[in-house]
Amino acid sequence: METISSEEKRITKEKVAIPMLYVGMIGMFMIFASLTSAYIVRQKKGDWMQFDLPQMFYISTAIIIISSLSMNWVLSAAKKNDFKSMKLGALITLLLGLAFVVTQFQGWSALVDQKVFFAGKYSNASGSFLYVLTGLHLLHLVGGIFALLVVWIKSTQEKYNSENYLGIRLCAIFWHFLDLLWIFLFVFLLYQR
Repeated sequence: METISSEEKRITKEKVAIPMLYVGMIGMFMIFASLTSAYIVRQKKGDWMQFDLPQMFYISTAIIIISSLSMNWVLSAAKKNDFKSMKLGALITLLLGLAFVVTQFQGWSALVDQKVFFAGKYSNASGSFLYVLTGLHLLHLVGGIFALLVVWIKSTQEKYNSENYLGIRLCAIFWHFLDLLWIFLFVFLLYQR
């Protein structure tokens, strides 16, 4: 019986993990594509309430863009065996991810102050769609935060290095996807009103 080397296991894991992540992300994108299409179709029906996006959504956009930059720093540090930068970058990215969550809730609170509700007697389809799109993104982002937490913990334990950083790479790919998805949603909601 032939034994498989650790290098062969690593290569096999990489060949499976990255394509599977892309398949999952394509599925997620399809959900958002169908929801934005439904948004456009429903908008054309009429009785569409106009309102401004909360300022917190602008702030959350800046936060998630900065978090993508710090995620790149983590990946770069891993490739260089720079454990100190890897730990710090992972912590910063995790904190920025949590800040994004907080600003989303603050944005929803501002929407309620504008009398934009998800459901109920005083709701409108435009507000409902906004809550569904941003809430579904936030749900996916929570998964990204768990991945960031794992990356940060493993970084503090110095389990990643220039030979073993697949976990960071997968997390970075997913985090950048969430960043681009938010930018798409933000621009869509900003101009498609």
